Amino acid sequence: MEQKDLRNEEGLVLLIDKPRGWTSFDVVNKVRGNSPFKKVGHAGTLDPLATGLLILCLGKKTKSINDFMGLDKEYEGVFVLGKTTPSFDLETDFDHTFPIDHISPETIQDAAVDFLGEQEQEPPLFSAVKVKGQRAYDLARRGETTRLNKKKINIRELELEPGGFPDIRFRILCSKGTYIRSLARDLGQKLDSGAYLGELRRTKIGDYRVEDALSVDQAVKFLKDGHP
Repeated sequence: MEQKDLRNEEGLVLLIDKPRGWTSFDVVNKVRGNSPFKKVGHAGTLDPLATGLLILCLGKKTKSINDFMGLDKEYEGVFVLGKTTPSFDLETDFDHTFPIDHISPETIQDAAVDFLGEQEQEPPLFSAVKVKGQRAYDLARRGETTRLNKKKINIRELELEPGGFPDIRFRILCSKGTYIRSLARDLGQKLDSGAYLGELRRTKIGDYRVEDALSVDQAVKFLKDGHP
């Protein structure tokens, strides 16, 4: 591939496959430190324990961030039944155990149908939602509890595969603002049990696919050399 002089470009959109353990801002900072563009932002946060597609906008393309954020998202992952954590994922330790013997593949599929469509969802307390000027996760880490205002979301497709019970593999296509961790909580409650998010990978944002994304190292090489 012919090298590009990125200094002559007004902006750039990069598709990144975010690794587990990195925050979205870790990726932004890494790219900014190796970029000819001063402005770098991402179009939709991924939790540190999640992997998958992260869209970065550089230079004047940062003006398009809201357009990307408004697109539907597709995720794949694993819900685990029978236990909960305060963060609804593995960022925090288990706090409760619940029975699962009464749950069948049929009740799981019935629950999937119930979650389809427009609805209101309460964000997890371990989130970046602001409460009186403070991030909710800061309150949570101090042991404070509060109820967050519900937000309208739309779950367009939801596939649950209970074959590895109590692990349930899933694929979901949903609107912006949907918290998959909250869906884990709600699924556990719907099944008269508990659940947490054991694994999460974002596979699509609109028509952009993670298969077309660069690793962080490939992105840095591209910014330095003009090709990954």
